[in-house]
Amino acid sequence: MKINKQLTLNGQIKDRGGIKWTAMMLPEHVQMLRDWQKEDPFNKKPDLDAFDLEAIYEEIHLAVVRQCAIEIRLWRSQSQVFTGTIAAVDLNAKFLFLDIGLQSERISFAEIIGAKTIE
Repeated sequence: MKINKQLTLNGQIKDRGGIKWTAMMLPEHVQMLRDWQKEDPFNKKPDLDAFDLEAIYEEIHLAVVRQCAIEIRLWRSQSQVFTGTIAAVDLNAKFLFLDIGLQSERISFAEIIGAKTIE
């Protein structure tokens, strides 16, 4: 039996989502819709609450103390991920310097949306 990823059950109603409409469209229209979804400009920076900021602070603090690798998620018009070790933290200017291989990346505190230490 073939597994349908789009199938959802809502009570006794079996809904296939948007897949049920693709049979009634031309392939060119389906491709244009997929391209449009990729270009969708509605990506917003996630709102972080106090708990999220505290968790990010703890992960960065652990990475500085242990001098271990850290994976930092940033928001620069879209989500980006950098992995490296923290070289320095400038609390006055609110910047973090991350060593990524042979180069160093300057990261603003306002850009950080997630952090995870790698051990």
